[in-house]
Parts: sequence; C-alpha cells; structure tokens
Amino acid sequence: MRQATTTLPVGTRGQGLVEITAPVARWLSGTGIGTGLLTLFCRHTSASLVIQENADPDVRTDLERFFKRLVKEDPSLYDHTLEGPDDMPAHIRAALTAVQLSIPVVGGRMALGTWQGIYLFEHRARPHGREVVAHVIGE
Repeated sequence: MRQATTTLPVGTRGQGLVEITAPVARWLSGTGIGTGLLTLFCRHTSASLVIQENADPDVRTDLERFFKRLVKEDPSLYDHTLEGPDDMPAHIRAALTAVQLSIPVVGGRMALGTWQGIYLFEHRARPHGREVVAHVIGE
C-alpha cells in the first residue's frame, strides 16, 4: 500500500459552490495510485464539501437558495454574532452538510458518476481562502 497527501487551496467569492473536481483529479493522477480510497477534508467550520451535479448550474443556484431559506441570517436567532450575521448560519450550514468526503479510486480516477462533481460549499458572505486536505491510500 502507498499513500499520498496534499493541501489544495480554494479561493471563494463569498457564499456559493466552488467546483474543485479538476484540481483534485490532477493531483490524484500524479500520485500513480490506481486503486484505493481518496479522502477529502475541509479545514474550516463555516465551509463544507459536497458531491453534486456539475452539468446544470441551476442545481447549484437552487441549493444555495434552499440553504439561505433553511438557515436564516437573522442575528436575533443566535448568540454567536460577533463575526457578523452570516457567521452562525455558516456554522449551521456546514454542520448540515459534510467536511469530509470518501471517494473510491478505480483505474487511477475518482469513481464519480457521470454528472457528479466535487464542490467546496462556502457559507460565509465574503470571499475566503480555504484549504482542502487530500489523502489517498491504495496501490
């Protein structure tokens, strides 16, 4: 068994989904691992990771609108408001999604479905520099 790790920087423009499938695939290809398991980990409490459709951008727009309706940015609802009205809602949105993904590696590639892409889901209103740690183990 071999393994490899890296940290992928992800810049965001504020709330929304940022596709990271291509940089993850490039890194994975360079590891030379053909069969194994890829783990991605978001190192933040106000952003998350999701696997979602990457063909129709309306899916991303609808998801973003849904989360805004589901978790209101109303400071009167929360005690944790020192970092702005979007901070506590961002923590809740991250708790409802995931900060870690596991993806099988088959034939040196992620075993994603035809329409699946990997996204960092930024839950804060302003742009951020995020980090996703990637780890692959296999042969």
